[in-house]
Amino acid sequence: MVAPTQIYKQISAITADLIGLSLCDHQNFPTLTQVSGTQTEISFSGATNLGIVLKNVPYEIIYEELKRTQSYNFKMIDGALIQIMYKFVDEKIAAHRLAFFPSPSLLEYQNNPEIYELDEIYADVIMKNVVTLPIRFDFDVSDDIFIELHHPKSHLTLGQYSNCRIPVSGPITPWGFMDFILRNFYNTAHRRFCGEMSIFEDLFDSTISKIEGHVMHVRASAL
Repeated sequence: MVAPTQIYKQISAITADLIGLSLCDHQNFPTLTQVSGTQTEISFSGATNLGIVLKNVPYEIIYEELKRTQSYNFKMIDGALIQIMYKFVDEKIAAHRLAFFPSPSLLEYQNNPEIYELDEIYADVIMKNVVTLPIRFDFDVSDDIFIELHHPKSHLTLGQYSNCRIPVSGPITPWGFMDFILRNFYNTAHRRFCGEMSIFEDLFDSTISKIEGHVMHVRASAL
């Protein structure tokens, strides 16, 4: 079983790694809050205005509001915003929200292209054919929300599509999420720096149903 303190430790280490490797240019450090006698929440300092993400407004407005209010753990070198939040009840994971909001426009690159073109770690960032795609891994153990296949306990949403809920084998750790983001969206930087980043082998137990396991899904937990 992965405890809240282990998750907090992972996020703290990831924060230090990204700062040290200059892969993010602004960050909010993680917080661990005992909400009640049984409930613990892990978020980030200054977490506000998260409801904007669910509103039916253009993505550019969502992104700019999250950036303005600094509602993120990290702002990456290309402006992408990353959120990492967990809730535990009785030391067991009850929910998480792991989100990646890429910048809808690379204004910094457009204003100062020479800064990026001289450093190969930005190769993935400045590709002209890159399409903005927000990504979110959600988990909620509540049986009131779970609907087999239609609303899996752990699922992946792509591009803010309200009914896009790709089944995931179980909850995802912060390290697993950030490894996924860096490996797939900052691959040049990941290959250069992966040996310098902290590694965690903790895994959550599987929560995927048998039927969900028979359709296309993402494997991200211990089985």
